[in-house]
Order: sequence, then structure tokens, then C-alpha cells
Amino acid sequence: MSKLKRVKEVLFSGKWIGFIIAIFLVWFIVAFLLFPNLNVLRTIFFSDGSFSFEPFQKLLHSKRALMSLLHSFVLAASLVVTVNIVGIFIVLVTDYFDIKGSRILRLGFLTTLIYGGIVLVSGYKFIYGDLGIVTRLLHNIFPGFNVSWFKGYWAVLFVMTFAVTSNHVIFLSNAMKKIDFQTIEAAKNMGASPIYILRRVVLPVLKPTLLAVTILLFLTGLGATSAPLIVGGKDFQTITPMILSFAQSVTSRDMASLLAIILGASTLILLTFMRRIEQSGNYISISKVKSEMKKQKIDNKLLNIIVHVVAYLLFVIYVLPVSLIVIYSFTDTYSITTATLSWNHFTLANYMKLFMQASALKPYIVSMSYSASAAVLVVILTLIVARILHKYKNKFTIILEYCMLIPWLLPHTLIALGLIVSYDTPRFIILNNVLTGTWWILLIAYVIVQIPFTLRMLKAAFFTIDNSLEDAAKSLGAGTFYTFRRVLLPILLPSTLAVLALNFNGHLADYDMTVFLYHPLFQPLGIVIKNSTDEQASGDVMALALVYSVILMVISAITLYLVYGRKSK
Repeated sequence: MSKLKRVKEVLFSGKWIGFIIAIFLVWFIVAFLLFPNLNVLRTIFFSDGSFSFEPFQKLLHSKRALMSLLHSFVLAASLVVTVNIVGIFIVLVTDYFDIKGSRILRLGFLTTLIYGGIVLVSGYKFIYGDLGIVTRLLHNIFPGFNVSWFKGYWAVLFVMTFAVTSNHVIFLSNAMKKIDFQTIEAAKNMGASPIYILRRVVLPVLKPTLLAVTILLFLTGLGATSAPLIVGGKDFQTITPMILSFAQSVTSRDMASLLAIILGASTLILLTFMRRIEQSGNYISISKVKSEMKKQKIDNKLLNIIVHVVAYLLFVIYVLPVSLIVIYSFTDTYSITTATLSWNHFTLANYMKLFMQASALKPYIVSMSYSASAAVLVVILTLIVARILHKYKNKFTIILEYCMLIPWLLPHTLIALGLIVSYDTPRFIILNNVLTGTWWILLIAYVIVQIPFTLRMLKAAFFTIDNSLEDAAKSLGAGTFYTFRRVLLPILLPSTLAVLALNFNGHLADYDMTVFLYHPLFQPLGIVIKNSTDEQASGDVMALALVYSVILMVISAITLYLVYGRKSK
């Protein structure tokens, strides 16, 4: 009788739930965060049971692989220069200088937040590619114009320069608003020129944000996939497209894995460098009472005209792809393939086809199913982990947190290759199942790469909760699970829903990881849109891809409004 009573006490105390959660977390970390990545190292350097430098020798004898490494580092270094110039300029004209129509300019510069990745690159190719609108216009004006001009290093640099200024628009704009206007006024009263104030007062305050953004830019350049793959041509391929090429053959997977490891090592070194810079820096305003930032007028008329012209030229570059994608999505295949516009060719047939044909709607259903499932699963997983980290402080929780942040240190290509190499044969750790070639593996990958961001956000939300609420619930006799469900979760719900929406939005048109792991019978939107950029793609495929892009932009805009717009109101 006493034994039965003890069993009941354990069951109703909830300890068994904690035990199951602990076993599940250990299994998940080992099976999907540790084993695949360690197994990649084993398959490369210990393929025959003993350590070997053969993969490095193969890499050094592969001209394609070495050139891809060189191209990646050249692109990364170039982006640091070009994106910082453009990014700082657009932040200055929207937040620092008094520019006419700055609100309209801001909307144009924010377009990269609603479309990016494969959608953005396909849009630029639709405009500047061999059959692009601008290319055809230039060819009509200048008959000898080279229609293949938008390929190679300069094309990739151009696309990515205007594609990755989102961090400047978000983070640098926020940092600009925190500048104490009193310091600017004091510098003016001391006779400092506007250029001197900008160079010695404003930019130094933005230095921490600029350093962080610069590191992220370099990492983005190293891991670039869509732009080099679509507009890079045969002469300019970077690491990730080369990894994809090597991974398609079993005999060259070791080369793909080695390139991915080099990419991962570079990422780890740069993140460590950024961490040290953050720890060594001290950028605190000495003003006790900060005054609100006021926009500065450009007194020099010629300079004022030049800044306005450049600002609106950049506005056109940002807005043109979005505008033309939306316009041409309402035209027939003739207008799309010939890059012409006529009222007679406007139609709703493309949109009707999407919603009336199962084959056209299928990529949307696949992408939304993957994105929604991954977003829900990762939120549930990280809520559990964040709760443990918030409630307990011990060695286990420290190790747990570091393990859950592993995907932040690794490029997506390395994570994908780890899953492919590790689970292409039955493994005991997953009950002797095979994941490679199934639709499960992409869902698992989506969950893995979303863990760090989701955990950081939800952990921060947990630490805003007053502990007295939980203590009061316990004193009233509420159980652990009941307290979490009825007291804590309602407080966390706004942050949880915001993260859920961002995660759902993040993988709708993902290509970089999807291309390694997708099932051929379940092609997501990223793959379909990429296929529409091929030279042999038909007009119907291109038309449907434009419709996909437009609806993705609408979904992204709605998501951003629900997360940020309503919050600001």
C-alpha cells in the first residue's frame, strides 16, 4: 500500500514530467546538435579509421574549390565597404539630415524587409538579366549592348549591396535615435562644422552598432548562396554553391564537408572577435538628461542637391524590383517574356491559376506547412528550455544553454551536410531510421536553425516576469504545470506570438538550406522560384513565380505589421 502511495505521489507531483523532459532534451541535443556535426569531422578526417590529411590535399588540388574560397572572402570584404557606405547614407538621409520626403524614402529602403533571399535575387535578375526589362531597354537604345552584362562579381556585389542593408535600417536607425542632441548643439556652439560633428560626434557613438553590423556583413558575404548561384555565372562561384555542387556526389562529399567546416571556423572566429570588441568597448553617454534628436539641415546648397539626388536614385534602385514584380504579376506570359507593358495584356489569370490549380498551389501548401510546423515546434521546445534556464541555475542549465546555441555558430550548409552524412543510413539514436531523402529532415533542419534566436527572445521574456506571481500561485496550491499554463504563459504570449510569426515568415521562401534537404515530391517555394530564374524556364513558370513573390511580400508585410506595427501603436 505504501509503494502504491509513493507512485501516486510521484505521478501527481509532476516529477515524472521533468524526468521525461530531461531525457528528451539530452536525446535531442545529442541526436541533432552534437552527433551530426561531430560525425562530419569523423567522416572527413577519420574515414579509414585513422587521421588523414587527404581532404586538405584534395582541396589544394581543386582549382574550383580554391577559387570559391577566394571569391567568398573577396565578396565578404567588398560587402563590408559597399553596404556600409550605402547603409550609413540611407540612415543619415532618413534619420539625421533634414531631407524632403524622408518618410517616402524610408518606405523604399524598408522594402528589403518584406522580400529577400531568393525572391530578391530573382527580382533583380528579372530586371537586369539577359531577358530583363532594363537590359531589353538598353539593347533597344544601343543595339550592340551586351545582354549578358549582369553576371559575375559585379552583379553579385550590386545585388547584395542593396539586399543586406536591412541591419543598418533596423539597428543603426535605433542607435541614431539614442544620440544625445545636446552634444551636437554643444559642438555647434563651439564652432564645429557639420562634417566635423558627423565625423567626430555622431559616428563614434554609432561605432558599436557599426562593428556588429560589419561582422554580420562579412559573415553574410562568406555564406552567400542565392546571388552567386543566380547571377554569379560560371566565373564567380562562392563557397556555398560549390558545397552544393560537391554534396550532390557521394565521392566529393568530403570536399563539401571540408568547405563547410572552413566556413564554420571562419564564422566562429569572427563571432569571437565581435564578442571581444563588445567587451573591450565603452560607449556610454555622459549626459544625464538626454534631449531628443533633431534633424540637421544641409546649409551648402550644392551638397544638399547632391544628397537629395543620390537619395532618390537609391530609392529607385530599391523600389524598382518590387514595383515591377507586382506589375508584371498581373500580365500574361507574352509581356513577361518580352518585357513589354500594354493594357491589353493585363490579366488576373496568374492569380486565378494559383488558387484554382492544385499543382500551382502545392508549393505554397508545402512551404506553409513546413514553416508553420517548424515555428510551432521550436517555440514549444524553447519555451521548455527557457523555463528551465529561468528557474534553475546550475551546471546542467549552463551546458544546456550553450548546447542550444550551437546552431548560431555554424553555417546552415554545415548543419545540412551534417544531417545528410549522419542519417543516410539507419542509426540507433533515431530508432534505426533513415532521414536523408525524407521530408522529415528539412523540418528538423528548420527547427534546429531557429533555436538560438527563439531561445534568446523567450529567455529575455521570462526574465521580465515578476517572481512574486509564481510564488503567489504556489501559495494558493497551484501546481507547476497549472502555474505555467494559467499565470506565466498569458504574460509570455505577446512575445511568443511575435517570435512565432517571425519564425514562420523566415522560412517561407528559404533556399539556402532547403536546396540541400528538400524532398523532390514536396518542392517548397524557394526551389520553385529558383527554377523560374533558369534560362530554359517557360513563361508560365515565370508568371507563377512572380505571383508567388507578390504573395510572399504581402505575407511578410502583414507579419512585420503584426509584430512591430501594432506594438509601436
